Amino acid sequence: MTYAECTVGNHIYHSRYLDLLEAARGEFLRHAGFPLLPLQESGVIFPVIEARLQYFRPARYDDLLVIELQLIQLKGVRLGVHHRVKRDDGTVLLEAVTRHVCTRLDDKPRRIPPELVAALTPWLVAEDADLA
Repeated sequence: MTYAECTVGNHIYHSRYLDLLEAARGEFLRHAGFPLLPLQESGVIFPVIEARLQYFRPARYDDLLVIELQLIQLKGVRLGVHHRVKRDDGTVLLEAVTRHVCTRLDDKPRRIPPELVAALTPWLVAEDADLA
């Protein structure tokens, strides 16, 4: 964590986790072969429609963090992502679920492109799976 992301009490400010989750989703899509910019240029975006975060322990300045992602929904226009943020020693700091809708640039919903569904399906787990 950078110093700018922390409070006076040396905790990452709570809303900064959303920035981390966004960065992790972007890297995940890049790893899957679908970087965000080419998706956007082809008229595909994934606005967040819901975010739930559960905080367990604070991240602090200069902590090295690991962010794990699992897809919990990938159907039609919907994409759901479970995130787990850990310190590099394995301590779980936060778990979060974000829900997204696939839209065009004019905000009209559209189905997730079939080639993206095919690329992401290996990371799909049952929504009620034990994610511990």
